[in-house]
Amino acid sequence: MSIKENLELVKQNIADAVTKVGKKPEDIILVMATKTVDPERIREAIHADGRIIGENKVQEALKKYEVLKGENAEWHFIGHLQTNKVKDVLKFASMIHSVDRMSLVEKLDQRLRHDGRSMDILVQINTSYEESKYGIAPEEAISLVKQIARYDTLKIRGLMTIGLFTKDEVKIRKCFKLLKEINDKIIKEGIDRAEMKYLSMGMSGDYQIAIEEGANMVRIGTAIFGARPTPDAYYWPSEKTDADRE
Repeated sequence: MSIKENLELVKQNIADAVTKVGKKPEDIILVMATKTVDPERIREAIHADGRIIGENKVQEALKKYEVLKGENAEWHFIGHLQTNKVKDVLKFASMIHSVDRMSLVEKLDQRLRHDGRSMDILVQINTSYEESKYGIAPEEAISLVKQIARYDTLKIRGLMTIGLFTKDEVKIRKCFKLLKEINDKIIKEGIDRAEMKYLSMGMSGDYQIAIEEGANMVRIGTAIFGARPTPDAYYWPSEKTDADRE
């Protein structure tokens, strides 16, 4: 199948999933996860009505952005962000999905103040409790949101998580249910400058489940572009380096 056909199938699956929860297809924002995908194939997806590009690696994204910045697309950063890449990520991203620690918040705030601008962000939560995954622990999430809300350069728009990599649907749902519960608690807290608009959860293998559990933003890669030549370990290593832990 072509990229266009794959994209149409994903959108149909989204439409099928939303009918189960009383939503409309237009309520779901599709972010195309384009890691390892070359610019021409991304361009093909854009021309097939793929509106948002989601990149995991800053340097990889910058190269693609230079080629594709003339296209009518929005760029999100959806991978782990190291503090030494903050200046570069701001060159292309309109939203960062992976804010998960105060050291990153402080670096982002410093650079954004220098540039005289703000940035939409999502707070990443490690709902699977896996050591290999990034994100703040669920128990610490509300505290982190409150701290971030003090920075007027960072516009909190919601939460993000990566579900457990398993075929066990019950365990996958548990991750997504937990993110929704944390989101609801934050809304109940009424935290100033925390606009809980988006739940970014669900990827190619579990996005329909995520939508059923409350997702309104999904990050789809292989279902659109096919299998990647690079293994997932390249993006979610089994062991984090000291730099990653920050």
